[in-house]
Amino acid sequence: MRWILILACMAIQLAWAQEMSQIEEIVGIKGTWYADESVYKITIPRRDVKVIVDQRPLSPFMGLSSWVSFKKIDDSFLAMGDLMLFEDEVNPVMKTILAHGFSVTALHNHFFYDHPKVFFMHIMGKGSEQTLGNALKQSLDQIKEIRTKKRTPASSFEGPVVAYKNAITKRIVDEILGVETQEQEGMVKAVFGRTLQMEETKLGKQMGINSWAAFGGTDEKALVDGDLAVLEDELQSVVTSLQGAGIHIVAIHNHMNHENPRMLFVHYWGKGAVKDLAKAVKETTLVHSQ
Repeated sequence: MRWILILACMAIQLAWAQEMSQIEEIVGIKGTWYADESVYKITIPRRDVKVIVDQRPLSPFMGLSSWVSFKKIDDSFLAMGDLMLFEDEVNPVMKTILAHGFSVTALHNHFFYDHPKVFFMHIMGKGSEQTLGNALKQSLDQIKEIRTKKRTPASSFEGPVVAYKNAITKRIVDEILGVETQEQEGMVKAVFGRTLQMEETKLGKQMGINSWAAFGGTDEKALVDGDLAVLEDELQSVVTSLQGAGIHIVAIHNHMNHENPRMLFVHYWGKGAVKDLAKAVKETTLVHSQ
């Protein structure tokens, strides 16, 4: 009986390994099958751009690699990974990965004093090997296309240069967002509070449980930067909404531990007419504020 179970497990492992080979064919990169965890992992070292960290070149072996792992669960696959990206790759790749069945669960740095700056985007998806493999393949192709067009990563966002002198009309932002904003030296800032529990204590806006948006530049050529406090179930729709309005995501991470409900924070940066930026913020911030 014991041998029958062993043989059955081996047959299942072999079948899963064969299915994983289909992912390899789609992505075009050879991965590694880890039988002890029934996981197929693809690792992609970044050698196309030289990265200096703390005044010395860093090898891909020291953390300059992307990876995605696949595990068979019932009739579908779970994929989890971490994509190493330069700043001008983050939002194009994020848009692609979101459009093909993946969720983005974090975006942050792993280093200080790195040139050019490197960011890591954590992803998770569930579906067929074809769906997940195609999403990864398209994302990797997009990275290659970006670097082929411009070998050196960009040092600024595309779009008009925003004037140093600020002259935002407070009334425009107030009317669109429907709140009384703060004003300082031609800049305008709105803050929206949320609440949560930490142990037995209720916390709110002034303890950092808030979303905010700050506008600078002029009414015609403005910039907005801010931070959205979102629940886990809100994260993907908020990121998609911001990107749909042409606003760049620059970080996704937590600010606290042991809070209830769990809250994540989405940092963003956008350029355009102040009325368009304010409308984009309203569509995301107010919907997800309490």
